[in-house]
Amino acid sequence: MAFYEVYSHPALVRYRTSICTKATLFLVVVLCLTYIAPLLVAYRSQGFWIKRNTYEEQPVVRFQYQTLLVAATSLQGDYVAWSTFPHLNNMLGANLRIPAVSVREEDRNQDGKLDLLRFQLQLPLKPDEQVYSVQLLLTFSYQLFRMSTVVMQSLAFVQHSSPVPGAKLFISGDLRLQQKTPLPHRGLYNIYNVSVIDSSSPFASAYDLTNIMRSYQERNLTTVLSSPTPVWNVGRAAGSPFELNAEIRYPLEIISYRPGFWETIKFAWIQYISILLIFLWVFERIQRFVFQNQVIRTVPIPVGKSHLS
Repeated sequence: MAFYEVYSHPALVRYRTSICTKATLFLVVVLCLTYIAPLLVAYRSQGFWIKRNTYEEQPVVRFQYQTLLVAATSLQGDYVAWSTFPHLNNMLGANLRIPAVSVREEDRNQDGKLDLLRFQLQLPLKPDEQVYSVQLLLTFSYQLFRMSTVVMQSLAFVQHSSPVPGAKLFISGDLRLQQKTPLPHRGLYNIYNVSVIDSSSPFASAYDLTNIMRSYQERNLTTVLSSPTPVWNVGRAAGSPFELNAEIRYPLEIISYRPGFWETIKFAWIQYISILLIFLWVFERIQRFVFQNQVIRTVPIPVGKSHLS
């Protein structure tokens, strides 16, 4: 008579031993290798504790209508200048030139955040004056909100020179954030929410571009005009002003920050578990082979009540 299988179930066998045996030592070693080794592998493979992370954010930028302009009118050091700071204008004396200025900020994608600054300046000159170089400083209010709240005053510095006197200068670039260290992951960060230029100072040193840029570059957070594209046009007609046109975009930024405790634990836990699963699979089969084949002597005890899978 032919026989066929009508039902099957796994049989549960317990393997017992006393405490001071090779089996106990083997079990301790296996447990250590199973749960501690993945931790060591994850840690030694770098990136277990993330110390820095990044995110994207469109900053809230607004032009502060603070400007400082210096134009060299000869190769011997003569210059004309203008600013929005009354103390500096008073010190310029005969070198002061009052330009016509036009400013417009645009929100191109209608998301409520400004994307572009159009700055136009016409500098009047005497008939015998020419422009060989231009230095322009503009200040901005710069804010971030997604992680930590960042509120600061920043600047953009434009500089261009030529051995040939010019009639027009066109500059186009991005106002980019530069970080020396990551930001905190939360809280208010406003230590740089002070004016880049001390407009209340009556001293010329407060308006010196070298002093301003030296102090500015000591900050952790700064903005710079990235990838400027200068176009220097020559051939200014007699009696015509020197024209300066600048287009400064406020692009999406990649912000670096220090992750918080729970974010750090989350990434560490993911790495540990992914390696632990491999070790569990390997050492479970090692234990099955060792105990089923009695490589290490134990007492197998079949369980009377079947354990259904």
